[in-house]
Amino acid sequence: MGWVLRAISASLSCFQHPTKPFCPSRVLGSFVHRPHYLHLRISTQVNIHPCFAMLAFSRGVVSRLRQFPVAPLPRFFSSDVETIRTIEAKPSVMTPNSQRTGVIAVKCGMTAHWDKWGARIPISILWVDDNIVSQVKTPEKEGYCSLQIGCGQKKEKHLTKPEVGHFRAQGVPMKRKLQEFRVTEDALLPVGTSLNVRHFVPGQYVDITGITKGKGFQGVMKKYGFHGGSASHGNSKAHRIMGSTGILGPCKVFKGRKMPGRMGGKQRTVKNVWIYKIDPARNLMWVKGQVPGATGNFVFIKDAVFEKPDTSILPFPTYFVPEDGDEDDMKPLLADLGDVDPFMVTD
Repeated sequence: MGWVLRAISASLSCFQHPTKPFCPSRVLGSFVHRPHYLHLRISTQVNIHPCFAMLAFSRGVVSRLRQFPVAPLPRFFSSDVETIRTIEAKPSVMTPNSQRTGVIAVKCGMTAHWDKWGARIPISILWVDDNIVSQVKTPEKEGYCSLQIGCGQKKEKHLTKPEVGHFRAQGVPMKRKLQEFRVTEDALLPVGTSLNVRHFVPGQYVDITGITKGKGFQGVMKKYGFHGGSASHGNSKAHRIMGSTGILGPCKVFKGRKMPGRMGGKQRTVKNVWIYKIDPARNLMWVKGQVPGATGNFVFIKDAVFEKPDTSILPFPTYFVPEDGDEDDMKPLLADLGDVDPFMVTD
């Protein structure tokens, strides 16, 4: 930007303010006094119209900018790329470095289930609602690999014109929610590929991201778990206060101090969530534990980062429904709980 400012300064050098000389601070956006383009006169003290002055100014800038060399564009933005990548939807072998796409689900609520050993398991039910690949980003065009996934359905009259144009350009139906997932190059899928709950397997660990419930403006006792003041013995109107905000020495409040404020309504990720059961017939997933967000909110599910799944059991790049589909493929699948009773006391 330095050479651009120098070019603009050189172009403005032919103009003079009626009462003040040219000040370079105007180039940097300082408007302490009236801008120079409101009252412009050339050095010979001949008045000219502001329109003609701005025209001469723009011509001077363009003529000076043409003297500087133009930096070459990055390789993935070059117009020399004439080949178009062809992505095929077929199963392949997953490597330890491969990264699959995620899916978008709707939180249906929570319940509880008792397994075959009689242990109570808290369950969150997630609905993978009609996921489809709506856009593919490749290194040749965007510089990185990712898949844009669409979820649900939405009428065209409830979408903006840019959104409608995006869906029409990709040739996919209108979707209610879009989310982009970074993938490796071997996990790319063509536009229009359908994703269902069989993308994951029971017993696998996943990371689930969602927007937590908004609780409004709360105090420090609810927001951070502060102890608060004493309940009696001389305490007056200070039962739930936060206490001191700092010490006398610095004479200031340090950044990051826990104070009352808005609570919830933020994006949070729960890691290493265990998949207890999947129901392919209804595209439902039963996971153990809580999931951020209220009932009806969208959540994003992807393979766990820390608890690496077994690459030999995961469908890669996703699960493809066989043409001669069997009824057994639609039966609920349960995670393996083992053959050892957890309540059995061993000697």
